[in-house]
Amino acid sequence: MRTGGVLNIMGKLLILLSLFLLLPIPFSFYFDDGMAFYFLLSSLVGAGLGGLLVFCCLPEQDLGYRDGFAVVVLSWLCLALLGALPYYFSGQMATFADCFFESMSGFTTTGSTILAKVEVLPPSALFWRATTHWLGGMGIIVLSLAILPLLGVGGMQLFHAEMPGPTKDRLAPRIQDTARILWAVYLLFTLIQTLLLILGGLTFFDALCHAFATLATGGFSTHSASIAQFDSVYVEAVTILFMFLAGVNFTLHHRLLTGRISSFWDNEEFRLYTKVIGFATVMIVAANLYYGIYDSFGQSLRTGLFQVVSIQTTTGFGTADFELWPPVCKFLLVSLMLIGGCAGSTGGGIKVVRVLLFFKYARLQLRHLIHPRAVGAIKLGRLKVPQDVMISILGFFGLYIAVMLIATLVITAMGVDIVTGTTAVIATLNNIGPGLNLVGPATHFGHLPQAAKWVLSFCMLAGRLELYTVAVFLSPDFWSLARRPVWRWRPAPSGARR
Repeated sequence: MRTGGVLNIMGKLLILLSLFLLLPIPFSFYFDDGMAFYFLLSSLVGAGLGGLLVFCCLPEQDLGYRDGFAVVVLSWLCLALLGALPYYFSGQMATFADCFFESMSGFTTTGSTILAKVEVLPPSALFWRATTHWLGGMGIIVLSLAILPLLGVGGMQLFHAEMPGPTKDRLAPRIQDTARILWAVYLLFTLIQTLLLILGGLTFFDALCHAFATLATGGFSTHSASIAQFDSVYVEAVTILFMFLAGVNFTLHHRLLTGRISSFWDNEEFRLYTKVIGFATVMIVAANLYYGIYDSFGQSLRTGLFQVVSIQTTTGFGTADFELWPPVCKFLLVSLMLIGGCAGSTGGGIKVVRVLLFFKYARLQLRHLIHPRAVGAIKLGRLKVPQDVMISILGFFGLYIAVMLIATLVITAMGVDIVTGTTAVIATLNNIGPGLNLVGPATHFGHLPQAAKWVLSFCMLAGRLELYTVAVFLSPDFWSLARRPVWRWRPAPSGARR
């Protein structure tokens, strides 16, 4: 691993984020909430640290995949630490663990919060929470590739290490062009949703914050009651639409905008994605009507569809307390948490395409048992899935189960009950937000032990970076290949291991 090149890129990313830390300052002045100084101080700290890394460490021109893993993991850790500084400097949260949890939840688009009432935060801090969502949704690495050509060296390595999902579609020959296209679509949808929410009666501030959280599938709201605060069918319908779109592979949106309308339904993953949402909605609406949770079909459909799309896309917005729903509904929602959105979307979870290919693989193995001499292949659409992709997917499932079990064991060992502990891990590992019981949609994570918040913060990071990236980074073999950084004032040692 080329440590110096990694630290140099991290410095540039910290400088980039320090500029975004200035965005809440106009809102602070407008609302006169006294937070401008803390955002400026945080920005200066980020710019100073970033500048120091850039000054001290020479850039390197031959960045490899191993370096991409290091850049992504270390950068996300640094960004979460830097993003926590405004909360910490202003004293808005009790401990630094709380500040880091809230910041990591924002950047990883998880949406879990330690706040019992989010209205206690100043408006500019609420805007910063939403901004962390928006930046993390498409990925700060992809953003940097889009607007900083100086990070183009090794760009594909960073793109593969950061982008969620087992497949990474390139829309253009150059990785910078691909990143710009993805961000252009992301920005366009954000602007459209903001305008539509304003037409629905929301203020510009609320509309922008909720658009940021929706397109990032994050779920941070400016109100403790989330979307239910507005009690508007129109606002809920707009939010459902954009949550659904955010859970779809963004390359499909680009193809649609360029006139290839049939690309949506031709995509096998998208078809399964819509079928799962449809099936879960029908089941939950029927169950709530059967058990008398709602008096009318319209109310049951309104709340059921919203929560299904919110959980399936791992957004986590709420219009109802599904803790009060029948057990079958809660089981379905937890199942949706595990599945998540499509590959190449801003959604979390295992991803629909992995679930699809896993069951295709299981069906193929069953067929081999019945017809031992039969020759079969796993296909996604018209394309044959390479064997190494299937091995990677099976390995992902094994790693996912191991991380989930170990994290749950650690959390429950701290005295947290099994339902709360298990669903807290599922909610954070899949970047969803709410779980069940003491971390349900009407509660928060603030009452959990401080150590549990650090464990769940790790789950957020591991889930956002698709487990493999973090697992590789923590591997002893990975660090055994690292070499010392090349400082600007010292020449590279002869024969240094690369």
